[in-house]
Amino acid sequence: MTAPIEADVAALSYEQARDELIQVVSRLEQGGATLEESLQLWERGEALATRCEEWLIGARKRLEDARQGGAQGDTPSAVEAENGDVF
Repeated sequence: MTAPIEADVAALSYEQARDELIQVVSRLEQGGATLEESLQLWERGEALATRCEEWLIGARKRLEDARQGGAQGDTPSAVEAENGDVF
C-alpha cells in the first residue's frame, strides 16, 4: 500500500470509508477494469477495510471503557467510605 492512499484514508470517518469500500467492491465485481486499475482498486479497498476496522476497534474499546466506568461507579469509592459519605 502506498503512503498517499493511507494518508488519504486516515482522514475518513467510518461511514465515508464504509461507503467507498462498498463502491470499490462493486467496481471490482463488475469486472472490465484493466489489471492495473484492479490492483489500484484492491489496494484502496484494503486501506478502506483497515480504516473501518480501526474505527470499530476504537468503538469497541470506548464501549468497554464505559462499561467498566459504569461498573466502578456502582460501588462506593474508598474515599467515600473513609469520609462516611456512604449510607
